[in-house]
Amino acid sequence: MTTAMADLKDELRRIPSLKAPLPDMDFSAFPQTPHQAFAIWLQEALEAGVREPHAMTLSTCDENGWPDARVLILKNLDERGWHFAIKAESPKARQIATEPNVALTFYWPALGRQIRLRGPAALLPAEECAADYSERPQGSRASALASQQSAVLSDVTELTRKLAEADAFLIANPDFVAPGWQVYAVAPIVVEFWQGASDRNHKRLRFKLSSDQSEWERVRLWP
Repeated sequence: MTTAMADLKDELRRIPSLKAPLPDMDFSAFPQTPHQAFAIWLQEALEAGVREPHAMTLSTCDENGWPDARVLILKNLDERGWHFAIKAESPKARQIATEPNVALTFYWPALGRQIRLRGPAALLPAEECAADYSERPQGSRASALASQQSAVLSDVTELTRKLAEADAFLIANPDFVAPGWQVYAVAPIVVEFWQGASDRNHKRLRFKLSSDQSEWERVRLWP
């Protein structure tokens, strides 16, 4: 083992975590739905200057049961759930087609807050998927059109060429929508809000959808 690797344990222990001051949390005053609660925490993250608070980890499983995770951007939140956009030919889209139950994780270290969701991801109507693609910046649309996501890139010049071609095509065809652009909504069955504390006496609140899906049951969890 190299010296750098041998020193890694000590280096990791020197990195501070959950440094005070962190906000306290009175979960008794929390809204009755996780959707409302998330909106409040997201607004507080924005006001606190958290960078990219809409970034979230999407976790899926492949056909062999291996977990997979990557960071995406939250696109919307409504009564149907938490929205994200992906390409139909991407590994994550293929995994969702096989196993639609997924997990989403948000973490805002500046506030010591984490939100975890689990539930099925449902594909939204084609017109909403098209609208999402059309609303993306020009560069993002070109990248989505040109990219063969997760395929082996043997020549970086090919990527440059494909991007230039896609950009020129979209300039000439501004209303074009890339085929296979998909937007999903995750309708969670369980959502946990976690407020970290410097003394590790963390506060946790779990929302769980009732068996008849008529209401959210709220319980406090041990740290």
